[in-house]
Amino acid sequence: MISKKRLGVGFIGSGFITRFHIQSFLAVRDADVLGVWSPNSQHAEEAAALARQLRVGDAKAFASIEALVAAPEIDCLWICSPNHTRLENMEAIGHALQSGQGELRGIACEKPLARNVREAKRMVEMVEQTELLHGYLEDQLYSPGLVRGREIIWARGAALTGRPYLARAAEEHSGPHMPWFWQGDLQGGGVLNDMMCHSVEVSRFMLTKPGAPRSSIRPKKISAQIASLKWSRPEYAEQLKETMGAAVDYRVRPSEDFARATIQYEDEQGAPLIAEVTTSWSYVGAGLRLSMELLGPEYSLSMSSLDSGLKVFFSRKVKGDSGEDLVEKQNAEQGLMPVVGNEAAEYGYENENRYFVQCFLDGRMPEENFYDGLAVTELLMTAYLSAEQERTIEFRPPDLDSYIPPVARGDWNPR
Repeated sequence: MISKKRLGVGFIGSGFITRFHIQSFLAVRDADVLGVWSPNSQHAEEAAALARQLRVGDAKAFASIEALVAAPEIDCLWICSPNHTRLENMEAIGHALQSGQGELRGIACEKPLARNVREAKRMVEMVEQTELLHGYLEDQLYSPGLVRGREIIWARGAALTGRPYLARAAEEHSGPHMPWFWQGDLQGGGVLNDMMCHSVEVSRFMLTKPGAPRSSIRPKKISAQIASLKWSRPEYAEQLKETMGAAVDYRVRPSEDFARATIQYEDEQGAPLIAEVTTSWSYVGAGLRLSMELLGPEYSLSMSSLDSGLKVFFSRKVKGDSGEDLVEKQNAEQGLMPVVGNEAAEYGYENENRYFVQCFLDGRMPEENFYDGLAVTELLMTAYLSAEQERTIEFRPPDLDSYIPPVARGDWNPR
């Protein structure tokens, strides 16, 4: 592999998450955003224009994934497309590489890696066939507060009094931006698949000793519950349909908007560890709320993304269009509201992309990779199985590879 000082990055997908990544490259010194492909060519042009506007790369829109792979300036790809397109995107990348259309150093894929275990295993198989470096894009692991808190807890509290034994993580907001997120068959489920992937991996990360593999803590049992608390109510189902289109009708085919799970692990010595994870599309507050707690014998850690040092207040006389200029998933334009000064940094995108770029430049496999994406998918599908059967499930249950959650099958009845 030829040594390079900078990487050319191409994006597959041009939506909300791609734009978050592009913004974060303001803090990445060793790479340039040079290409975007999307089935919507106008959106691809707009995302490429954003990269040029921010001066993070002379990006252009490409006509196909194959063209991205073939472009000599593109060294690695970030897959940020909708869940139901991940497999076909990986297949297109693999075919282009195998046919000699281009060369790449690495591939990074947004969460979740796939809609179910069968698809996640296929993603792993395909990336192994390419022999490329690969990363699983789980931004919250790179949140500055989370990273620093973990360092302190393990270096001081755990070193003197014993390892942490309980992690709690939650991600909550009022609902996704695009229709496909709300459709169980396209997304792979509801809020559990969409957002609990964050909380599961954050908890696993915090409970794992720094320097040890994530597999050093072993999942033993999972208990979970899902519900449709808000969006299947008639008035909100109608509102959702008007906003997202006729294909999103929660009176006919709902997805869960609330999910919780308790994951029981054991450490290397067989001592019990517990992760409690909660996620919601039915939370109404200032906006997106990410929260985390870690408890040990003589210490604790807690953080929330809405505990911002900056707050603004607008009286009733200050009126304007709704938007998300103060915080992601903003729910109000009046009153006392927290402001997240740099969301791309606070949520972890800056540190995340800096890390993966450095790994790909150095030719080393990232610590967070497709194998972790598969492991998270296995935990999520076991949680769905627990919710469906209303009982605690021992991990790893048989036939998990072929399991499809009821929400994704289209036969879930929240009542």
